[in-house]
Amino acid sequence: MQYSLRTTTILLLIILTACNQPSKKNKVSPKTNPKDSIELSKDSIANSAKEKKEEKQEEKPFVLTEENAIPFFFDYQKTHKQSKVKVHTSMGNFIIDLYDNTPYHRANMIYLSSKKYFNNTFFHRVVKDFIIQGGNTDLKMTADKRDSIGFYLLPPDTRKGHKHIRGTVSMPSSDDVTNPHKLASPYEFFIVTTKTGAPHLNGKFTAFGMVTSGMDVVDKINYVKTGPDEWPLTNVVIDSIEILD
Repeated sequence: MQYSLRTTTILLLIILTACNQPSKKNKVSPKTNPKDSIELSKDSIANSAKEKKEEKQEEKPFVLTEENAIPFFFDYQKTHKQSKVKVHTSMGNFIIDLYDNTPYHRANMIYLSSKKYFNNTFFHRVVKDFIIQGGNTDLKMTADKRDSIGFYLLPPDTRKGHKHIRGTVSMPSSDDVTNPHKLASPYEFFIVTTKTGAPHLNGKFTAFGMVTSGMDVVDKINYVKTGPDEWPLTNVVIDSIEILD
C-alpha cells in the first residue's frame, strides 16, 4: 500500500501526539504527594478520635462526692436563693421555710428537690408524738437516684441558734462509728411533732427549716399505724417537693 507524503506526515504527527499524551488512569496531580495524602488521613482519624473522646468527657454526668460537695453547695447557694418549699404527700401538703443562715442544708434541699430526688419517697420512720422522718424507701429506684446524684455528707451546723421546737425540720445523722463527727445524711429530713419540742436534739442535729403551713398534715402522718421498726404499715408517700421561692 502506498501513501502520499502528506498522508505519511499526518500519520506521524498522530502517533507522536498519542505517545506524548499521559495516561488518565495513572495521572497524578503535580500538587498532590501520596505521602501527604496518607499523613492527612492519619491526622483526620486522630482528630476524629480526639473529638469523640472530648464529647464523651463532656457527656459524663456530674456526681457529688465527699471532695466536691462543699465547694459545689458553696457556689450553688449563692445563685439559688429559694427558701420555701411545698411538700406534696399522699396525706396532704405542707410548706417549709428554710433558714438562710444554714446555707449548705438549705441549698441541699433545693438541689435535691430540683433533681426530683424526693419524688415517690416515703416517710419511712414515724414515732408518735416525737418525729416523722422522710426521704427514703425500700425501692431500688431510690437507691439508683442516690447513685446518680452521688454519695456525700454535710457537716453539722448547730450553732445558729435554731432549737428543735415543734415543727422544726432537721437533718439526721448516723451514730455509726464511721461517722464520729455526726455528719448529716443529705437525703433525709425529720420534723419534730412533740408539743414541747425535743430539746435533747439541740446541738446534735442541724435544724434548717420550719413547717409554717400544714402542720395538721404533719400530725396526721405522725399518727399512722407503724410496725415494730417504726415504718408505717401503709406507706406515706412524698409525691414531690415543689420549690416555691
